Amino acid sequence: MKNRRIEMRHTRQKRVRRKVVGTTARPRLSVFRSARHIYAQLIDDTTGATLAAASTLTAAVKGGLSGMKKTEQAKAVGKAVAEQARSRGYEAVVFDRNGFLYHGRVKALSEGAREAGLRF
Repeated sequence: MKNRRIEMRHTRQKRVRRKVVGTTARPRLSVFRSARHIYAQLIDDTTGATLAAASTLTAAVKGGLSGMKKTEQAKAVGKAVAEQARSRGYEAVVFDRNGFLYHGRVKALSEGAREAGLRF
């Protein structure tokens, strides 16, 4: 069962990645979630560079997460990555859910990024 779920996520990931490409003007906001943590990166696919990153493990975000639920933590990570993006001059991004379904923590991260001023 577990292998089948992972295979289906990789299938969705490949299907989405064919259409979603980050450029210098609009980098790709890639999301990965594990059972305990959530990670977000801004990626420029033309150069292959990571422009900004935040997760529940980064020092700037980790301090304020005690007592929060996972969806609230994801929203905080979304706000943190959006603040980093805006400080580097990026206003618009392309959202890559990385094969995960758009609900729960993935949706909370995107809403947090939108609240902090990113457009996608």
